[in-house]
Amino acid sequence: MSGRNPFMDRRALFASGAAAALLAAAGVSARGLPQRGGKLRLAVSGAQRSDSWMSGDGLFMQVAIQGVIFDTLTEVGADGTLRGELAIGWTARDEGRGWAFDLRRDVRFHDGALFSARDVVASLTASLPFADVDSDGPHRVIVALDTPDPSLPFTLAAPSHVIRPAHAIQQGIGTGLYRMTKFTPGQQLLATRVAEHYRDGQAGWFDQIELVSIPSEAVRAQALAEYLVDAADLSDAQAVAPFRDIAILPGMATSRSLGMAQIVSASRPFDNLRAAERWWFA
Repeated sequence: MSGRNPFMDRRALFASGAAAALLAAAGVSARGLPQRGGKLRLAVSGAQRSDSWMSGDGLFMQVAIQGVIFDTLTEVGADGTLRGELAIGWTARDEGRGWAFDLRRDVRFHDGALFSARDVVASLTASLPFADVDSDGPHRVIVALDTPDPSLPFTLAAPSHVIRPAHAIQQGIGTGLYRMTKFTPGQQLLATRVAEHYRDGQAGWFDQIELVSIPSEAVRAQALAEYLVDAADLSDAQAVAPFRDIAILPGMATSRSLGMAQIVSASRPFDNLRAAERWWFA
């Protein structure tokens, strides 16, 4: 799409996997039914060499953690509504000082371990330091707060509250739709679709996800214009505005070869960080 690269031959750089950004960001409008297949590539900012599965709050790690490897108890959909993910339901008491979450029973971590309330307790005890989190059997968790919080189910949809395995809480082992195959902090994440997942037929349409860090916005835009990635986070997308096969969305730009739901959440880039789960190649 673009002419001669004024920076350098970026194709060689991307092919090496050293500094390209690849992963998911799909479509620009509703484009038929979702289809399985392909590798989703995303150019992302915000990565650091110090990133780990327990630290790093830049966009790169937010997408890697929530949009690819891990799940949360709840999810904010593309239309902005709240729905269950690892939780199938929840109830409040005492004006929101206490919450009970009922959990799915058909979930395994990427290492084969069964998901249970023990994992939720370990995860939320770390991410909600001012709450008392305890299990009420293997598939129910109770969260007690000092002050009422009617918005707690929405809060728990954030990437800071992903559910990790209690037996390997610091590792990149989740219950998400994609299993990590390679992770280089500050540079690249490769992940492959889980063969059997509790959300089969509902989400996770790509065979592979590739996420690579590109700090420069100009280079991210150029990578998208040269077909090296399928989407990029861009605060100013004017550089790709002339290209008819690129769509500009809030905080990002995507190839028009990608399909997505009619309504896309704009609370964070990449469809509330969940493009890898929700989008597909049209």
